[in-house]
Amino acid sequence: MINRDDIAVAYQQIQDEICKGLEIADGGAIFKEEVWEREGGGGGRTRIIENGDVIERGGVNFSAVHGKLPEKIKTAFNVNEDDFFATGVSIVIHPSNPWVPIIHMNIRYFELNEEVRWFGGGIDLTPHYVIPEDASFFHQYLNNTCTLYKDSFYQQFKKWADDYFFIKHRNETRGIGGIFYDRLKPDNTNISYEQLFAFSKDVGRSFLPIYTELITRNRKKIYTEAHKQWQFMRRSRYVEFNLAYDSGTKFGLETNGRIESILMSLPPQANWVYDFHAKPGSEEEKTLRLLRKGVDWLDF
Repeated sequence: MINRDDIAVAYQQIQDEICKGLEIADGGAIFKEEVWEREGGGGGRTRIIENGDVIERGGVNFSAVHGKLPEKIKTAFNVNEDDFFATGVSIVIHPSNPWVPIIHMNIRYFELNEEVRWFGGGIDLTPHYVIPEDASFFHQYLNNTCTLYKDSFYQQFKKWADDYFFIKHRNETRGIGGIFYDRLKPDNTNISYEQLFAFSKDVGRSFLPIYTELITRNRKKIYTEAHKQWQFMRRSRYVEFNLAYDSGTKFGLETNGRIESILMSLPPQANWVYDFHAKPGSEEEKTLRLLRKGVDWLDF
């Protein structure tokens, strides 16, 4: 039977694997690590990479925290217990080249007791410019991973991602989605905790082959100052979502998490342009038209 210590150890190993692989893929920078302790219980390892050949800034964070659950979180989770344990790996990468997409991944486990525990997570892609071939590759990889565990997982979790990564005040999706899931347990998936743990690890290990391939495809593409300005504007949408809607950001702030680790998801630079309208027929307009829910990227 799996326990929370086994999960935390596995997540640390996945953090190590991803950091090593990203250093190789980038080729010009290495991660800096900060080991931290949380007041109230637990801690983590924050790893940041900056100013590389591909990655402008990225973070690959591990945490395993415990303590008393704040009243706001208890209400949100609809639970009465006080003591909690949570562990996970969270990743956000902001590349320097506008043709390389932003990527986010999170795998996590939450526990109050033997009866109240679940897995959550997901992986999603935010291209500055949507490249259909890349989008199809990304979603096909996720479909293959999900199908190993349950045929319905991909479509179920893709819709969840479309709905979750939606910027309501802009009426657009943050990117091209991916998969998102939360509170997965045997009684709502019909698979065991052991299988859910294996699924969580496979989602985590999908990150490196996916992003390495996308870097390889796009890192040498030429870009202009206009492309960079568009990238900065697309990053601003990313910031808006994270600060207004992201549940992980809210959980970290409400549980007295480490601020630098929580906000490492933000890009080094983002620009807000007043009343922007893309030129008809431009690459920017084509991207905006694809930032919507329900796109079938497997058959695009």
